[in-house]
Amino acid sequence: MFADRTDAGTRLADALEARGVAADVVLAIPRGGLPLGRVVADRLGAPLDVVVASKIGAPNNPEYAIGAVAEDGTVWRNEEAITRLRIGEDRLAAGRSREQAAAVEKAEDYRTGGPPDLGGKRVVVVDDGVATGATMRACLGLVREGGPASVVVAVPVGPPETLDELGSLADEVVAVERPERFRAVGAHYRTFDQVTDEEAKSYL
Repeated sequence: MFADRTDAGTRLADALEARGVAADVVLAIPRGGLPLGRVVADRLGAPLDVVVASKIGAPNNPEYAIGAVAEDGTVWRNEEAITRLRIGEDRLAAGRSREQAAAVEKAEDYRTGGPPDLGGKRVVVVDDGVATGATMRACLGLVREGGPASVVVAVPVGPPETLDELGSLADEVVAVERPERFRAVGAHYRTFDQVTDEEAKSYL
């Protein structure tokens, strides 16, 4: 169990240091990733910025991701869910357009300038945990488009199968805990309160 996001960030920074991970920039996924991102960026001596994506929810179940889209339009599609739920391309395109607009708005709200230049940089992408990894997958697609030298996914907790799948999209995945009986990210924290936009921005 992690006490809270700051504790998780500290333990994640310990794990990154133990693996010898170096960073030129740390990108946190708002909002929950920013408290951890601040700790990790400070420990690795790198600037902190954000990378933003928004889940495309299933009809009648918005929490279930049928995909995710990053601020630049990079999309990850949950093909198994799209097929099983018989979701048409028109509905998917509408969801993509809506959620990309939301991601762009959030990114512009959090940044004082434009997106960071990732060309040739060692990038560490941080979140407070992954479940399906939908948002993280879309964010990694965006990061790869920037031409970084390397990409490391850093999270405190996630199910082994998701972490293994993310390993095909990143050069390395660092996770503090990989529980076989994973229920939800918040179940692995004693305190897992919602992070407000104001609080999240304060870490930048």
